[in-house]
Amino acid sequence: MSTTAGGGSRAGVGGLRWWGWVALFIMWLVTIQVRPMLDPDEGRYAEIPREMVATGNWITPRLDGLKYFEKPALQYWATAAIYSVVGLSNWSSRLWTVVLGFACLPMIYAWVARLYDRPAAVAAVVLLSVSPYFGIIGHLDLLDAAFTFWMCATVFAFTLAQCAPEGSGKERGWMLLSWALAALAILSKGIVVYVLAGGSLILYSVLERDLRPWRRLHSAWGLTLHLALAVPWFVLVSLRNPDFAPYFFIHEHFQRFLTTEAHRVEPWWYFLALLAVGAFPWLVPLGRASVGAWRDPGLNSTFKPLKFLFLFSALTLVFFSISDSKLATYILPIFPPLAVFTGLAISRRPGFLARTAAAAAGLALFVAGGLLVYSHHRNGMIPAQAADWAIAAAVAVVLALVASFRRETAQTRSGPASQPMSGALPSLAVALLFVFTWQALLCEYTVIPPSRSAYALVQAVAPDVHRGTVLYSVGQYRQTIPPYLGRKLILVGYAGELHFGEMRQPDLEQATPAQFVQQWEASRDAIAFFAPGVWDRYRRQGLPGHVIARDSFTIAVSRRS
Repeated sequence: MSTTAGGGSRAGVGGLRWWGWVALFIMWLVTIQVRPMLDPDEGRYAEIPREMVATGNWITPRLDGLKYFEKPALQYWATAAIYSVVGLSNWSSRLWTVVLGFACLPMIYAWVARLYDRPAAVAAVVLLSVSPYFGIIGHLDLLDAAFTFWMCATVFAFTLAQCAPEGSGKERGWMLLSWALAALAILSKGIVVYVLAGGSLILYSVLERDLRPWRRLHSAWGLTLHLALAVPWFVLVSLRNPDFAPYFFIHEHFQRFLTTEAHRVEPWWYFLALLAVGAFPWLVPLGRASVGAWRDPGLNSTFKPLKFLFLFSALTLVFFSISDSKLATYILPIFPPLAVFTGLAISRRPGFLARTAAAAAGLALFVAGGLLVYSHHRNGMIPAQAADWAIAAAVAVVLALVASFRRETAQTRSGPASQPMSGALPSLAVALLFVFTWQALLCEYTVIPPSRSAYALVQAVAPDVHRGTVLYSVGQYRQTIPPYLGRKLILVGYAGELHFGEMRQPDLEQATPAQFVQQWEASRDAIAFFAPGVWDRYRRQGLPGHVIARDSFTIAVSRRS
C-alpha cells in the first residue's frame, strides 16, 4: 500500500476504466422509472418541488399548499429544476438523490486512489456496492443519499487538505472546497453538519493532542465562502416567514433530538443492528479494519486520515443512537468511510472478493425468498411480478458468485501479488450485479401487497378527474396521490406532519368534517380519498357517492351525478 499522499493514483494496477463507470452508472439507474413512488416519503419529496414549479415560489417550501419547514430547500430546488425541463415522473422525482447516491462510489474511489492505491480504491467501491443498506436507501427519493454525498465529500475534502503540504495551494484549494461542500450539506439537511464535522475535528485534536488541523482551516476565506452559500436562503425564508426560524432550528433540531415528540422512539442499539445488516457482507473484516483505522500511522507523519474517518463514523453512530428520535436512514453517511478503510485493510487478501460476494448472496437470497413467503402468508398469493424480481435477483447473485470465484481461482494459480483483486473485470462484475440485486429486491417489495404506492389507485381515478373536480382527502393524507394527480387536496380531519402548516394557515384549503359534508352534498363534481374505516363511518351516515377505486389504504369515492 502506498503511503505517499498524492501519489496513490499511480500506485498499483487494475483501476476502474471509464467504461466501467459508465456501466456502473447505467446499472445504478436501471429501475429508477420502473418503481412507483412509495408512501409517504417519496410522495412528499416529489410533491414539494412540484408545488414550487406550479406556484413559482422557490423560497417557502409547501406541502399540499401548507408551509413545510422540516428540511432545507436544496433538494427541492434541484428536483424542481429537473421538473421544469423534463416534467414530473418516477425517474425525474428521484434523479437528484439517486445520482448523488451513485456519486459516492467514484468519490471514495478517487479519494483512496489519490492517497493510497487503486486496488484498495476498487475494493472500497465493491464493498459499498454490496451493502444492502446503501444500495436500497441510495435508490429512494429521500434526503439521505444526497446529504450523505455532501457530508462525506466535506470530510474527504478536509482530509485531503490536511494531507497536502502545509501552506500549499493544494491545502488551500481542498480546504475551501470542504467549506463549500459543508454549506451544501447544510442546505440538504440542516445544521447537524456542524455537529458531525466539527465534533469529529474536536475528537481528533483531543485524542491526537494535535492542534495543527485547526491552523490549516483557512477560516477567513473558508467561512466567508461557507456563509455566502449557506446563509442567503435561511435569511430570505425567515424574512418571508417569521415562524420559520423557531420551528426549523429549535423544533426540528433540538426538540426532535432531545424529546420523543417525533414518535420515532427506538432502543439504544437500533443503529448498531442496522449497521450489522447494512455491512453484513463485510462485517467481520470491518471490525478488524476499524482497529487498523484507529491505529492509523498517518501519511508523512502529518495527519491520520483513516483515524479521522473512523472518528467521524463513530461519532455519527453514537450521536444518532443517543437521540430520542431515530429513523433508519440517519446513519447512511457512515457507510462510505467504513467502506474506505475496510477496503484498504483487505484489498489484497486472497479470497476477499469471493467471501464478500458469498455473504451478500446469502443475504440477498434470504430476503428474496422471505418476501415471497411473507406475501403467501399474508396475502394467500405471490404476485407474478414479485416472483419475477426474486428470480432476477437470484440470477444476479449466482452470476456474481461465479465471477468472484473465477477471479479467486485465477489469483490462486498466478499469485495475488501479480494480479491484485481490483485489476480484473470480476470486481466490476460483482459491483454491477449487486447494484442490480438490491434494486430487484426493492422492486419485489414494492409489488407485494399491501399497496405501498397510490400509483395504481390514481391511474384508476385519473379519468374522472377534470379541471373543475374538487379533491378531498378525508381522515388521511396519502402522499403519493398529489404528485401523481398533479393536484393539491383539501384536507378533512387530518393533521399529522402538516399540523404546523395548518396552525399557521387555518383557512388554506382545509375543511372541518361538518364543512366537508355540506360541500360534498352540494357538489356535482368531486372526488374524496378516504381511509377505509372513515369511509365506512360516512357511508353508514348516508353520505352520497360511489366508490370508483380502492386499494389497501385508500378508498376513492366520486360525487359526480
